Amino acid sequence: MTTATTPRPGIGAWLRSVVDWLDERGKAAWITLMVLGFVLFWPIGLALLFYMIWSNRMSGNSCRRQSRAGFTSLGSTGNSAFDAYKADTLRRLEQEQTQFESFLQRLRDAKDKAEFDAFMQEREKAATDTPGTSTHASADT
Repeated sequence: MTTATTPRPGIGAWLRSVVDWLDERGKAAWITLMVLGFVLFWPIGLALLFYMIWSNRMSGNSCRRQSRAGFTSLGSTGNSAFDAYKADTLRRLEQEQTQFESFLQRLRDAKDKAEFDAFMQEREKAATDTPGTSTHASADT
């Protein structure tokens, strides 16, 4: 009598599923696991750090999950109304960012001018308050 037995997955399959699960969650999951490894038993954290360096887990392309930056790419989604809305919104946000940066620069310039004017007034006041100094050349004839 033969019985069909299904082989149980080994440690390798279990580790592969853990790695896949962490890859789906991105760099934050790997870093969290590494920190927990250091907290629980430092060689575990060190081993995870070496594994992450060796397997390039911390590089931008290693994790399968794409970042949110991929969503804002200029590629077409196939929906022309949404693509037009997205392009208009991105253009408007870029314009607002440029205007805001210009506003901040004008504020910095105004602050610098005010500080410089205050410095010049203090300098002029110090020059007129000091006895024995003359601002006009005396003429001997």
